[in-house]
Amino acid sequence: MESDVIVVGGGVVGLTTAVTLAERGLRVRVWSRDEVTDTTSAVAGALWWPYRIEPEEAAGAWALTSLRVYGELAADPERTGVRWVSGVHADTVLDGLGSWAREVPGLRQLAPDEVPGPYDVGLAARLPLIDMPFHLAWLRARFETAGGLFERRAVSGFGEAAAAAPVVVDCTGLSARDLVPDPGLRPVRGQLVLVENPGIEEWFTSADAGSSRTTYFFPQPGRLVLGGTAEEDDERTEPDPATAAAIVARCARVRPEIAGARVLGHRVGLRPARSGGVRIEAVPLPGGGRLVHHYGHGGAGVTVAWGCAERAAELVEA
Repeated sequence: MESDVIVVGGGVVGLTTAVTLAERGLRVRVWSRDEVTDTTSAVAGALWWPYRIEPEEAAGAWALTSLRVYGELAADPERTGVRWVSGVHADTVLDGLGSWAREVPGLRQLAPDEVPGPYDVGLAARLPLIDMPFHLAWLRARFETAGGLFERRAVSGFGEAAAAAPVVVDCTGLSARDLVPDPGLRPVRGQLVLVENPGIEEWFTSADAGSSRTTYFFPQPGRLVLGGTAEEDDERTEPDPATAAAIVARCARVRPEIAGARVLGHRVGLRPARSGGVRIEAVPLPGGGRLVHHYGHGGAGVTVAWGCAERAAELVEA
C-alpha cells in the first residue's frame, strides 16, 4: 500500500488521528509497537474530563470537540463502547474550572449533604464513560473500514516511516521522550484495581490535592474500575499490592460494598505528561517530508483525542 501518511503509535491518540485522516480521503498506515488492547490507552478509566493536561485554554477547546463526538458515539454504546453515565466529582467547584466547563451540559454544584462519602463539596455531571479495550478495537475497525492499514511495527527513529510516506505523525506518547528526543516528557504512574461490580451504576472521582493519590470508581461492562494513583517520575509497570489495598480502602469509604468485591485483576499505565503541555507541531524532515508531533496528553488523551486529531490533521494537510 502506497501511503500519504504514516501514524506512529496505536493508542487512542494515534488511532483517532488515523481515523480522522483516513476519513478525509488520505491513504494512511498505522505503525504500532503493540496491539491496541495492550497500549497505555487500554488501561485508562476512562471518563471524559480534562484531567492533568495543559495548555488549559487549548485543552478545553479540544475536550469540547471530543465531547461532541463522544456524545454522538454514545447513541450506539453496544457498537462503540461509549456510554452516558452520571456521577460526582468530589472536592470540585464550578468556579475552579476553566471556561470550558460553562459549555458542558448539566454540570451542577451539589449541596454538602448530596456529596457521597467523607466529602462536603462536589459537582454532579452526566458524562461519556468509555470502555477502552472495546473502544480501541472499534477505532481500529473504523480505521480499516476507511481504507487504513494497521501494522505491528516498532521503530527506532522517524526516518524509517519518512522513507515510506511524505508525512509522518508522531503519536508515540511517552516513547517520544527517546524517539524525538524530548526530555520534557515524564511518566505519571497510574494503578488500577478491577473488581466485580457490587451493583454500582454511577461513577465517582476525587483528586487529592497535592498528593499522588486519587480516588475513583467507574462502572464498566463486566467490572468496576477502581483507582488510583498519579505518581510522577515513577516508571514501575508492575502492580504494587499495598497500593492496590489502599485504593480499595479509599473507594470503600465512599461505597462500603466495594470492600467485599472480588478482585478480578490489576492494571498499571504510565501517563505521558509533558512540561509545557501537549505538543502538536509540524517540523520538516530531510528530503522534504513533514513530521507532525502529537504527544504529551498527560492524563487526558481520551478526553481530547478528537479535538487534537482535528488539529493534527490540519497540519498534515497544510
